[in-house]
Amino acid sequence: MGTPDPKVDAWFATYDNPQKDLVQAVRRVVLEADPRVTETIKWQAPTFMYKGNIASFYPKSKAHVSLMFHTGASLPDPSGLLEGEGDTSRVAKFQDAADLDAKADALRGLVAAWIEQKG
Repeated sequence: MGTPDPKVDAWFATYDNPQKDLVQAVRRVVLEADPRVTETIKWQAPTFMYKGNIASFYPKSKAHVSLMFHTGASLPDPSGLLEGEGDTSRVAKFQDAADLDAKADALRGLVAAWIEQKG
């Protein structure tokens, strides 16, 4: 498992959003994907890192959980989890716990692809 950061725990303690439990669940999936993944607070949101920024939560959405992969356009995404048309970033969205369960392997695959790219 990646390393949880006490600053992120403190951020969650004050995070008031109906999707809080789902955000925490996505966090666990990402941290469990590879022990080299770390997290911190950047741009006023939890951000996952390994030799650079992997992804950050967009914490304001109340309808779903959005996890932005900063260079998601460069990642292989055979499952089609990532959405977006931009030159660099892509977003993974999760509607509820069942949706996360269905997409968890694809999410782990994206983290693994990032780690592989960074060596």
